[in-house]
Amino acid sequence: MAFAYFSEQKIDVAVIEVGLGGRLDSTNVITPDLSVITNIGWDHMNILGDSLEKIAYEKAGIIKENIPVVIGEMLPETKPVFEKVASEKNAPLIVATDKRYVADWHYEHHQLNVTVMEKEIDEQITYRLDLPGIYQRKNLLTVLETVHCLQTKGWRISDEQVHKGLSQTKKLTGLHGRWEVVHQKPTVVLDVAHNVDGVKQLVEQIELSTYNNLHIIIGTVKDKDVEKILEQLPKYANYYFTRAQIPRALPTNELALKGASFELKGNIYSDVNEALKDALQHANKDDLIIVCGSVFVVGEVTELSIAS
Repeated sequence: MAFAYFSEQKIDVAVIEVGLGGRLDSTNVITPDLSVITNIGWDHMNILGDSLEKIAYEKAGIIKENIPVVIGEMLPETKPVFEKVASEKNAPLIVATDKRYVADWHYEHHQLNVTVMEKEIDEQITYRLDLPGIYQRKNLLTVLETVHCLQTKGWRISDEQVHKGLSQTKKLTGLHGRWEVVHQKPTVVLDVAHNVDGVKQLVEQIELSTYNNLHIIIGTVKDKDVEKILEQLPKYANYYFTRAQIPRALPTNELALKGASFELKGNIYSDVNEALKDALQHANKDDLIIVCGSVFVVGEVTELSIAS
């Protein structure tokens, strides 16, 4: 349906994101100008496999004959998989971190300023991102190499357009829930971290944050590795266990029981807005409240619950 709609609208460019895996995903019928694999993490193991090598093999299924592929983050386990598939397909393989690295970064007005060093020309360029999560540092390197590859294929993308796009990602795409600050005093952050790797990045961000008390509102879905997610979370936080209003959601009592086994203590709430309202009532102005665990949970937060 999407491809038919794109054709009818006579679009110039389509950015197609894989739904799950890659090799057998329905989006994989296309022949792109460029393939991009951001990183490989522990997710959907019941379908994609129980090792990083197996998951990488499924992701590598989007590599096409003679079409370049950009790898955002190469791991020792995934490197031979990507190299083998790319070689078999005669596809140029480019690793983003081989071309650039982050030399410096800092926050300013809820934005992330990142200085990137270009290795080949020994030049530093600073980018301002309106997505302030520190994990965007890795994503930025992937974006920059992707743009460079498209430019070498004849795409007219100016440096000015790159800077403008990175500074207005939320406005241009409607992308939300990436360490998104939606309220001040107390600070309320929405983050769609919902798997082990995402939660690790979230915890790293928490450790870099300044606050008095920490409140975590969390809901997950049944098919995630919930125990490994909960294991990452700080034990000192106040927890508010909730769920999204979808069939896939893990029941709140089950989530709270699993949380208790990792010394995560808190009450249960029927929906995220009830939990957020309670957290706001119990938090002081220097506290930090985080809503996380599921894209669906974050998506159900309403302006009303924040305003109240």
